[in-house]
Amino acid sequence: MKLFTKLTVTLSLATIAVIGTSFAEDAATIKTAFNKLVEGNQRYVNSSTVCHDDWSAKRLAQSQGQAPFAVIVTCSDSRVPPEIIFDQALGDLFVIRVAGNVVDDFAIGSIEYGVTVLGADLILVLGHSNCGAVDGALKGLKFDNHIQEVLNAIQPAVDTVKGASGNVLEKAIKANVVHVESKLKGSKPVLAKLLEQGKVSIVGAYYDLATGKVEFLDQP
Repeated sequence: MKLFTKLTVTLSLATIAVIGTSFAEDAATIKTAFNKLVEGNQRYVNSSTVCHDDWSAKRLAQSQGQAPFAVIVTCSDSRVPPEIIFDQALGDLFVIRVAGNVVDDFAIGSIEYGVTVLGADLILVLGHSNCGAVDGALKGLKFDNHIQEVLNAIQPAVDTVKGASGNVLEKAIKANVVHVESKLKGSKPVLAKLLEQGKVSIVGAYYDLATGKVEFLDQP
């Protein structure tokens, strides 16, 4: 019990320290974080990556702590590794991955940790082309297991594009990104307050599996 209490106090103090320092950064810091993702994705698309050639040195440098500049909320899909598609090194991104990039209390708690304790300034919700989870919800597939919970979480976004013309799956995937963004922006008490204070920014994006390009749906 004493160990648990000590850990709780330590985390609380760390949270206070970060809020008093990292969150004193202004909009320029958030924009810098956003630009790092944009430029990193451009390097990835152009096959001119710079962050993945010396894992041993980077691993050692990050072994005692981390200070990611962005939180990435994305799908568990094996073809969507944020560190690679944004050409970022170990310790740069705090990643939350769940099928369909949906969020629950555990995911939001992880995001809160990324911004309040670790000091990330930017939260990016990243959907991707041909997302099986969104496609399943769009087709109304039914499962008698926990997969159904994922589809249920996506369903509200899917409902907004039913009957639309063109690439309905792509529209549904982007609508799901916007839906998750909205949920995070309204998450109290932490994220909504930090967003209102301009301490963090929440943006959405869409990753094309074939081209490797990330389309940013909004900006900080």
